[in-house]
Parts: sequence; structure tokens; C-alpha cells
Amino acid sequence: MPSRKKSSMFACSFCACVGSFALICVVLATPRWASSQLRFSRAGSNLTISLSYGLFRGTCEQFVDVGLQVPKNTFQVADALSGGSSSSLNVATIVVLVLALLSSLLSSGFTCTNAVSNPYQTFLGPLGVYTWNSLCGVLILLAMILFPVNVEGSGLAVDLAPAGCSTQLERHFGSKHSYGYSYWLMLLILLLNIASLTIIYFYDHATYAKKKEQERPIENAPKDVILF
Repeated sequence: MPSRKKSSMFACSFCACVGSFALICVVLATPRWASSQLRFSRAGSNLTISLSYGLFRGTCEQFVDVGLQVPKNTFQVADALSGGSSSSLNVATIVVLVLALLSSLLSSGFTCTNAVSNPYQTFLGPLGVYTWNSLCGVLILLAMILFPVNVEGSGLAVDLAPAGCSTQLERHFGSKHSYGYSYWLMLLILLLNIASLTIIYFYDHATYAKKKEQERPIENAPKDVILF
């Protein structure tokens, strides 16, 4: 059985990993990744389109300058994107988050195992926790980079607008983007991964120091002990 100190520290790390896993599920499921205000010209009038979207679905509202408002429309992101770089980056973001979800699940399993037992295999110990937590953090960071690149660089909102709002658009002449809570939750996931790594690092460092203390060379022992 593991010591009380080990069990408590790995249990804390386990809670952080489970929190990370739950938040990744929330991030994938919720459609509040970004909101975009797009301006288009159409048939002698200007049209403002308001989009709120995530990785899988979104909503669209249309406002014409003369004061007409079109009812809100819900759409599927995959159906609105017909290929191109926007679609590829959106799929890549989903794949990266699914891999981060699996890494977080494995990290939860490793920390739980160490909280209740002492695995013989080295990789099942702190080394495994370091590996899967670090991988999860890197993947989350990659997702946080890919999505803004898709929005700002590949024009994701502009690609979503025609099909998502079921309307014919002409010239696009302005846009404004903001990121919602689904996107910023990934910062909290990163913090949870860092917290889990920090807990295991302090445990591992304390264990290593104690082991080195017990393995001191005999010349460092007191002389009376040596004579005895």
C-alpha cells in the first residue's frame, strides 16, 4: 500500500486530471467558442450578420440597415463548410481536442492507480503522469492556436455565413470577432494540467531527496557507527 503522503498527493493530482477531462468535454460540447459580426453589401443595402458558433454548431442572425431583422437560424458547422482550409482547420481542432481528452483520461487513470497502489513498472508511476499531463497541455495549447488561426486567418466566419444563414451575400467589407467562454475554458484546462504536474513534481522531488539521504556513502556516517 502507498504511504498516506503519496496517496493524498496523487489524489489531489487525480482531482485536477478529472477536472481537466470534464472541462474538455464541456469545451467540445458547447457552441460558445466565438461570436462574429460581419458586414456585407447586398442589392443596394447593407446587411449585418451576427454569428455565434463552436466546433459543431452555431446560430445566425441577420439585420438589414432598413431595420429588418431575420429570425435566428441554427446550423451545423460541418454542413456549412464545404471543404477548404476552414473545414480542414476545424477538423484538426476537433481531432486535437479528442486526443487531449484521451490523454487526460489516461492521466486520470495513472494518478488513481498511484493513489491506491505502488505500481512496479516505472512508466506507471510519476513518469507516466508527467507524460500524459504534458501531452494534454501541449494539445490544448495547439487547439488554442488553431482556432484563432481559422477565424482570423482562414475566414471561418465568412465561410459559415452564406450556408449558415441561408442567404445570398455579395461583397464582404468588415468583420469583428470575439471569443467566448468555451474557448477561454482551455486556459483553465492548462492550469489544471500544470497544477497536476506541480503536485507530482514536489512528491517525486521529495521522494528522490529522501532516497539519496538513505543512500549516503558510509564515509559520511558518524565515526562511532563505523567503529561499531
